[in-house]
Amino acid sequence: MKTNYLKLFIALLAISTAIVISSCNKDNTVSNEMTDEEYVRNVIQNGFNSGNASEDNLMSQETNDLDKGGAVPDNENGPLSPIDSLKRWGRKILNVNLNFNITTSGDTLFNVLVTRTITGFYRIIGYHNGGQIDSVQKPYTEVFYRNIAFKRVARTPYPRLNWRLYQLGCLDGGTTQPQIGSNYVQITKIEVYINNSIMPTYTFNGPDFQNVKFTTYQFGGTGIPVVHRNDIVKVKVYTTSQNVDPDYVAWHWARNTFGFHRQKYELESQTGSGPYYRVFSKTYNIYSNHLIGFFNGYISASTKESLYDDDPTKFASDMIGIPYWVAQ
Repeated sequence: MKTNYLKLFIALLAISTAIVISSCNKDNTVSNEMTDEEYVRNVIQNGFNSGNASEDNLMSQETNDLDKGGAVPDNENGPLSPIDSLKRWGRKILNVNLNFNITTSGDTLFNVLVTRTITGFYRIIGYHNGGQIDSVQKPYTEVFYRNIAFKRVARTPYPRLNWRLYQLGCLDGGTTQPQIGSNYVQITKIEVYINNSIMPTYTFNGPDFQNVKFTTYQFGGTGIPVVHRNDIVKVKVYTTSQNVDPDYVAWHWARNTFGFHRQKYELESQTGSGPYYRVFSKTYNIYSNHLIGFFNGYISASTKESLYDDDPTKFASDMIGIPYWVAQ
């Protein structure tokens, strides 16, 4: 009888061991389904988690931020002025291609240059021939660059636990078709003044803004630019332009509840006679109920012909993307 019990015990022990080994193998298989490099690519494309709670999600939000779905109004009150024939405009994204140029520093750092190529059309609606409503679609290609770095924080079988965003660069790019944006107008510097400060709180120097990098708080850096609810924020945009007519400079953000996600900057000063050196500015009040979290903001400079001429071969735009944190 004891022999039978012993045999039964040994059999059960063998089955339990097999189950444990099988379970361990399954865990290892799951953890090895994605390599460290594949995981980094996945975070850039799909984010680290949901919502605006992490800087790691900023890269994955770019396409949704920029896609206006077509022509939308600027976030302005009141009727159009007699000299402003532009009513609505915006980009529709039809295709996005991502390219990753990944280099490593030992086994502790991934440096990634992300090239995002966007194609689609700009839809522009305005008044023509003394008040007649008209519209045009302008096909475009835009290419944007962003430098990103991920740093190792652990050594486990699970890439998600091993890597976090270390540095995040500004987004930098513009149209390559139908016209190369930087050949016509280029953003060269951005200054941010918070709560009527005399000196800029933040200064970003271009024109190669992808080289402006922010080290995240997790790794002891100053982090991305920070604003708070109820802050008064003035942004000055410096451009170099080949165009006699002032260019159209605007701030863009992801569509909010009211459908607005763009505001036009006003021309503040101009020097030169070709090229023209211009300064545009806009002051914002951060809403008291603004969502807390991490966001992308974008500044574009487009030639007047891009928006006021119905020739679809005339569209030239330069754009910069700046990450920012809205704190309580």
